[in-house]
Amino acid sequence: MDTVSGTVTLKWVDATFFVGSDSRGSTISIGYDRQREPNWNAVKPSDLLLMSAASCSMYDVVTILEKQREPLDSLEVQCTGEQKTEPPYPFVSIHLKYFVKGAVDEQKLARAITLSEDKYCSVLATLRPAVEITSSYEYVDP
Repeated sequence: MDTVSGTVTLKWVDATFFVGSDSRGSTISIGYDRQREPNWNAVKPSDLLLMSAASCSMYDVVTILEKQREPLDSLEVQCTGEQKTEPPYPFVSIHLKYFVKGAVDEQKLARAITLSEDKYCSVLATLRPAVEITSSYEYVDP
């Protein structure tokens, strides 16, 4: 099996504040400190995992619907994760809810979501053996 690799870089700035760079040089502030809230202005590391799951699937769904020439006006994905309360706080379930605007055929939407979640999304494929993954969708008014 052929593989492709990617490298990200994380730089420690101060306390539990880091700056991450992806393989293309885009950056994001990362960190979490209970004592510093609400002044902490960075993404919580465990939320990055949820964002990765949501963005990976959203990319697939948008691409599939575009190829089918479906009239997608907008798409939002809300990704909710449930974690255990003891260290290392593993995720036990993740739910993706897709909010769709546009006259997208419901069967095509459901199929695009299924294809993303079961075949194309590398993040969900990696998580699936250890985490229960569920989804739903809702059409929203324009």
